[in-house]
Amino acid sequence: MPTPLVIPREAREFGLGEAKYYVILVVSAIFWQLYLLGAIGTIFCSSSLFSGIMVSVLLPVTEVLAVIFYKESFQVEKGISLVLFLWGFVSYFYGEFKEAKKMMRTNRVSETELAEDNSIHAP
Repeated sequence: MPTPLVIPREAREFGLGEAKYYVILVVSAIFWQLYLLGAIGTIFCSSSLFSGIMVSVLLPVTEVLAVIFYKESFQVEKGISLVLFLWGFVSYFYGEFKEAKKMMRTNRVSETELAEDNSIHAP
């Protein structure tokens, strides 16, 4: 079981200095709070499905940014994960696009029929 004084010990052993360790810790906690607030706001303003999509979009983005900024190795697993994500993402939005297009055609037909059926005739 870890002892309760792990954070001060890690701060002393941190390569960039103890003060920078605490700054990174606080800034990281603030960013996580903003991220969660944004996810909850997305659920409140649109839907939980859209929030889930946005969270799914951010996962591969963080992996790519880690490769660019932290010089992580881009392994096969990351490549396969990225390809599967892109496939699912494009498939979802293509299906939504087709559904919206179908609904637009259906709405146009029903509006035309409605205009013809409910025309006001003068006595």
